Formats: sequence, structure tokens, C-alpha cells
Amino acid sequence: MTLVSKIRDRALSLGFDAIGFADPEDVGQAGRKLSEFIALGRHGEMKWMTKKLDRRKDPKKLWPAVRGVIVVAANYGPETDPLDDLSRRSIGTISVYARNRDYHKILKGRLKQLGNWMSSSLGGKIKVFVDTAPVMEKPLAEAAGLGWQGKHTNLVSQEYGSWLFLGVIFTTFEVSSEETIGDRCGSCQRCLDICPTHAFPAPYQLDARRCISYLTIEHKGQIAREFRSAMGNRIFGCDDCLAVCPWNKFARATREMKLSAREDLLAPDLSMLASLDDQAFRTLFAGSPIKRLGRNRFVRNVLVAIGNSANPALAKAAAARLEDSSPLVRGMAVWAWQQLAKPEEIAGRRKQHLCQESDSAVRAEWGRELPTGEVE
Repeated sequence: MTLVSKIRDRALSLGFDAIGFADPEDVGQAGRKLSEFIALGRHGEMKWMTKKLDRRKDPKKLWPAVRGVIVVAANYGPETDPLDDLSRRSIGTISVYARNRDYHKILKGRLKQLGNWMSSSLGGKIKVFVDTAPVMEKPLAEAAGLGWQGKHTNLVSQEYGSWLFLGVIFTTFEVSSEETIGDRCGSCQRCLDICPTHAFPAPYQLDARRCISYLTIEHKGQIAREFRSAMGNRIFGCDDCLAVCPWNKFARATREMKLSAREDLLAPDLSMLASLDDQAFRTLFAGSPIKRLGRNRFVRNVLVAIGNSANPALAKAAAARLEDSSPLVRGMAVWAWQQLAKPEEIAGRRKQHLCQESDSAVRAEWGRELPTGEVE
């Protein structure tokens, strides 16, 4: 067996669904595009993207000894179409990738097994990465023949559609790049058309500042008013541009139980989620990527969904957070409650809360004009 064949067989035996090989030089034009993305400010608050930019653009600057790149993939395909739940406004929708265990830990454990086997059986040195270092996984995956970056900038696979987690091994072995598949999006632009916040300025370009995944996960402040209605009931991430891709007709549900959706995260009750304190949040999302978000930002997202629910029965859940210790939560609670409460109820509480509220962002949600017509 060739070196590549041995590594491929071992990777598949460890539970990876696909594997490809690339030259570290094959990042290609992705580095230039990344620089343009950052120069335009489209990375928003993700300051980490500007750090070690040169290393991100060139694998050899990250690790000068690298001579070959191995990209592995794990299928996390859902059993049902995630778009189906967007019309059920009284429940929350969580991005498919976050409905169970944190994939970083699952993939990294297997990558280390593969890397250790390579070192002990084949010699050479390795470094493993699962979204934990300045590595451009998607361009390398494209160079390794695993798919192509679609118009939504995500990887598309002929075999697994949109649903692949990626892991990368840098090695001192020299390996040849696989034959690339090439862009097969054609004239289709469903992923661009479906985006609720118009986050794609053009095909193959993303403005993260408008992306619901960014807004619900990376953004630390209040959700801007222009995006709130568009968020619908999405409380962690967004799968719209992935789920609508026609190549998903070849996708299949994941065989990995740790990546299959937990029953309690398939259609979680918004009222219950809004009531979570910090300890309850940590308990519910132990081992989940959602835990890294923190309770306050998560409940912020839940309250936006409550405000979009058009369900007056959820007004009580929003009202319960009007005096939350977190200004971030209070601000979104004010907005959510006002979407559902009766005008006379709002007038009755508005002056009281304005008089006791010290946070300017929360005061802005109430409005600065007092219900009597007296301006502060």
C-alpha cells in the first residue's frame, strides 16, 4: 500500500467520513480574499481573525516544517430539514452543528489518534488542528478534493452536501494534492436569496456583520433593530444558506451518535430557555458548543425569538427578565415584551423602569419619552 492509502484507510477506520491530501501551497487566492474581507471590516468583532493573518494565509509561516496537509471530514447531516422549524415561532431553533456534543473535542480526539498512529507507524512529525489555530480549512479542503466553496463561502460536497466538519493535520510527509472537483454551483443562487439579513454582498462574499450566525454567537452587544425580526426563532446560529443547497439531495444523516441531535434541543421551549440562570444554563449545555456563548448572550437571543413569536402567552417569560442582572438581557427583554404586551401594560411599566434604569442601552429600548408626555 502507498503512504496515502495507508493514511486513508486508517482515517476511515477511525470514523472519519472523508479524507483528502493537499500541498500547503494550495491555499491559493484564499489568502488574498481574506485580506480583502478584513480590510472591508466584514469580520466585525472577530478581532482574532486579524491576529496572525500572515500565518493564516500561509501554512508554512504557521509551521515551517510542513510539507503536506491532510484534511479529514466528519458528516453531521441532520435527519430532518432544519428549515422546517422556522415556522414554529414558539420554539427555538439551534444550528444543526450545535445540537449535541462539541464537535471540536470529538474530531480532535480522532485526529490525535490518527496523528499518533502516523508518527509511530510511518515516522515524521505532525500537528493537528480543529478550528483552533490560524488555518484556512475550507480552501485546503477544496484543494484536497473534498468539495468546493460555494457562493455562500461554505464547503459543498457531492456526497454529503453542506454538512461536513473539517479537521486538518500538518505533516512533514510530502503528499500530492488530490484532483479538485471544481465549482459546481452553476447559475444557482438559492443560498444567497434565502439569507434573511442579506449577508452576501455578492456571490462568494460574506459580510459577517449581517450574518445571523455571527449575530447570535460572535456579537457581544444588543442585537441591532434592523436584524431582530429577520432572526425569527433562530437562537444559536443559522443554517438557511446550508440547508437550501440542492446538493443536499445527496446528503445523509450522520452515523455518529454524539453528533446526532439531542431530543431536548430539537424544539426547545422558549419560555424555559428564557428562565435559565447561569447554573441552569451551564448544566443544560454541558459539553455543548453553546456553553461557550455564556448565559447572558444566549438568553438575549432567546428573548429576540420570543419577541418574534407573535405569541402573547410568552409575554410573561419576557416580563420576568425585565429586571435581570444583565443589561444585555434586560434590553432584549424590554423589546421582546413590548412586541407582545398590550399598550396599556407598556405605559404602566415604562415610567417605573425608566426611572430606575441606569444602562443607556436599556433606556433606549424603553424610549426616552415618559408616558405622561413629560420628557426627561
